[in-house]
Parts: sequence; C-alpha cells; structure tokens
Amino acid sequence: MTVIAGRYRLLDVLAEGATGTVWRALDETNHHEVALKEFRAPAGIPADEVPLLYARRERGARAAARISHPSAVRVLGVATEDGRPWVATELIRGLSLAETLEAAGPLPPREAARVGAEVLGALRAAREAGAPHRGVEPRHVLLANDGRVAVTGFGTAPEDDPGPEADLRSVGALLDAAASAPPASLPPSDAWAGVLRAVVEDLLREDLGDTDRPDRALTADGAERELRRVATGGARTTGVTQGEPGTAPRGGTSVPREGDPAGRKGSGVGNAMPVARGSGGRPSGSRPPRRTLVLPAGLIGALLIAGALTYHLVRG
Repeated sequence: MTVIAGRYRLLDVLAEGATGTVWRALDETNHHEVALKEFRAPAGIPADEVPLLYARRERGARAAARISHPSAVRVLGVATEDGRPWVATELIRGLSLAETLEAAGPLPPREAARVGAEVLGALRAAREAGAPHRGVEPRHVLLANDGRVAVTGFGTAPEDDPGPEADLRSVGALLDAAASAPPASLPPSDAWAGVLRAVVEDLLREDLGDTDRPDRALTADGAERELRRVATGGARTTGVTQGEPGTAPRGGTSVPREGDPAGRKGSGVGNAMPVARGSGGRPSGSRPPRRTLVLPAGLIGALLIAGALTYHLVRG
C-alpha cells in the first residue's frame, strides 16, 4: 500500500482518465478518507514542458482551495510526489450526473433546475475566488447519496479563463442534456419542462453577453434566481407581467401555479369566484332582507282589524 507525501495511503482506484487517476485514499493525519487526484502529463508533450504543466496544475489546485461554496468539491490539500502534483479533495459518495443520465435518462424538470442552480452557484463562487471552471460537463457534477450537488474539476486551467458568459452557456448545455425530454412527451405533472426550456434557451442565446442589448442581458445572479424559482415551483420574473404564481409571461406561455404544476384552471384559492357588490355593501343576486317582507304583512293585518271593528259598530 503506497503512501503519498508521507500522508495519503492509497486504497483503491475510483476513476481513471488520460490526465490522471483518482484514488480513494486514507489521510493518516486525521484518519479521514479522501479522493486523491494523481496528475499525469498527456502523451506527446515534450519532456521540457512537463514541469511547466505540473506547475500550472499545482497553482490551479491551490487556487481551487480558496473556493467556498457548498456545491463545490472542497480541496483539502496539495502534495508533491516524484515532481508531480497530487490533489486531495473531499470524498463524495454517489454518482456523477453523466452516470445518472446514462442509467435513468433525463431528470425531472424541477430536479434538473435544482441541479443547474447549484452548479451555477458553484461556478460563481469559483470565479470570485480566481479559479474559474474551464467548462462544466455532466461528468464534473456529482449527485451525492445525501442529495447534495457537488461540482469538481476546478483549477485545471486558471490561465485560460473563458469568461463569465461561458459559465452561463455551459450550465445551459448541461441542463439541455439533463432534461432533454421534450415537453410534449411528458405527463401534465411535468409541465415545468416548458418553463425550464425557456430558461435554457436564455442561457444558450448567442447575444448573451451583448452589452449593446441591455434588455437581453442575463447575469449569473439572475439565471440562478430563475432556476431556483423553477426548482421550488415559483413563477418566472423575466417577461412576466406580475410576479405572482399563476401569471402568464407576455409571450403567452402559462406558468404553473404552486401546488398545481400543470397550471390547471379552477384550482387553488386564487381562482375562487369573485363577489360583485352593489350599493349598501349587499352582494348582488342575494335574497332581500326579511324586514322588506314584514311591512306589507303588517298593513294587511291592520286593514282586516279595522274592517272588523267598523262592521261591529255599524251593526250595534
């Protein structure tokens, strides 16, 4: 059993690719299991460039250690062994989004929106920490057994910043793959697919970063807010006449109500029949008050009594 940097004891292989191997390892300083990434130089790189590549990877890993977000995999340490960097991160138990999609197909729309919001939040935090992601893909998104969404792959190329618009487009492409089932093929309970599709189309627009079109601007904060609204069953604010559940965007697309994803009419308190009120505050169409019936009855009774008295007086 190999020990790396006198600290990490290798246990078994978790994943392997062209640029390295991810090991399950035991940190012997605190007896916690970690994921340990072993970097390898890709084939074909000149020998004199390999040390520069390893130095860049080490700088990127140390930058990624500054990221603080619950949906970003935490970097716990960076070690060097035989001139190569080894990066220890928290061990996430679960499946990647790529494995989940391959095994079970597209995610339900609201779950896909939740994943997208968490991924976008992690990308924003990474950019603020100076360790932007080069391009998040389904293999970079881990769905933990406890429901947590965790993004890995930070710090692989800090000198090659694709820009904030690339973060939004990568999340749009991620959601396009995660919830690719067309809305028409989904049951009514999954009508949120149409709302999510509108958000995805905004993220994939070509003029996403066009500063000359402020009316078309979409920020990372706004996109994350819209995704969280879909995930929790709220209405979109972009293009919506009123920010209340059940209102419709100006384009005419209905937004499902909270508790009624299909947007059916007649459900919920908000669809109760309004009461039209006339003068005096009495609802129109209701029965008149009882006092309006008592007055005619009293007049008739008085006339009968007066007639009887007159009859007896005349007779006497």
